[in-house]
Amino acid sequence: MVLSTSISTQASFSRKTEAVINLSHLVENYKNIDAYAPNSTTIAVIKANAYGHGATEVAKALKDLAPVLAVAFIDEALTLRNAGVQQPILVLEGPMNPTDVTTAIKHNFWLMFHCIEQVQWLISSQEAKHINDKTLTQKVWLKIDTGMHRLGFQPENIDAALSLINSKIKPKNIVLCSHFSSADERENAKTEKQIDQIQEVANKHQCLMSIANSAGILSWPQSHLNYNRLGLALYGATPIKRSSLPFELKPVMTLKSSIIALHQVKVGDSVGYGETWVAKRPSTIATVAIGYADGYPRNAPLDTPTYINNVIAPLAGRVSMDMITIDVTDIEDVKMGDSVELWGDNLPVETIAEHVHAINYELITRVSERVPRR
Repeated sequence: MVLSTSISTQASFSRKTEAVINLSHLVENYKNIDAYAPNSTTIAVIKANAYGHGATEVAKALKDLAPVLAVAFIDEALTLRNAGVQQPILVLEGPMNPTDVTTAIKHNFWLMFHCIEQVQWLISSQEAKHINDKTLTQKVWLKIDTGMHRLGFQPENIDAALSLINSKIKPKNIVLCSHFSSADERENAKTEKQIDQIQEVANKHQCLMSIANSAGILSWPQSHLNYNRLGLALYGATPIKRSSLPFELKPVMTLKSSIIALHQVKVGDSVGYGETWVAKRPSTIATVAIGYADGYPRNAPLDTPTYINNVIAPLAGRVSMDMITIDVTDIEDVKMGDSVELWGDNLPVETIAEHVHAINYELITRVSERVPRR
């Protein structure tokens, strides 16, 4: 079940650089994670073009599984609606202006409000008087700042916001939400404090609750509240060590390219810009058609692995805009056109992230638009 996210699967490309998106793995990951939190509703977070995987195709693959989707802002939600996606869509950053409120009501988007100005836009919206008629199942989400200090009402201010909403709108349900700052650190006591704080406020007001992100779902079962927000782990990447996972996560993206040139270099020859790699033995160097313009990290050091013909081969030289060079001296029968995996089924994206001092989120979301998704 591998589909194109932006092009026809019948299209042919001379350059064999592509991101293969395995939607069967996506579905399996969702099912396993959803089953791990059986008392919670699992929201599929598909912001940032589904973390670089193709939001429309991911949404359609999950249409019979995920009851709610989530994106960052209204424009992302509208893209999904225009593509025929019907599930409720939670807009995590809420409205950016009063018009966004009207748009959300029209298209059955769930808005997350994080400041009193946004609430006032809801109250004053021309559509507000129809909210109970037009969106009987709509849930109003309010974000509480329990320690992230990025977005959200302070806990002591939530009473006023709730009173204003309930007096004017009377939504069917209100969900109190917060966001973990350190859930990937299992020993960090702050996570427990954040869970306790949102539960205290929600219980006081008899509201639904949501706090678990991927790290929370995987490492903090006590954070499995009414709604969990599943992002990174849905795509088979992990915010915690793979050895600590309660079950296997299967990579959804495999970034691939192919060898377009082979060169023999002598002892003392350098490869690439800046002469950062110098041959210590007679060597075979493969040039691969992918570079930083495709989203491969420019700062990847010389020991960064690639996967060719079931063998790990390291970078040899700096990453260029359109190409990388790899030492394939120890690989038998290597030839032009051989497939090269940069990360995916055989080479976890976390491994590359460690080498380049980045995070897996960054690598998968930075794969550029000139790389076809298949």
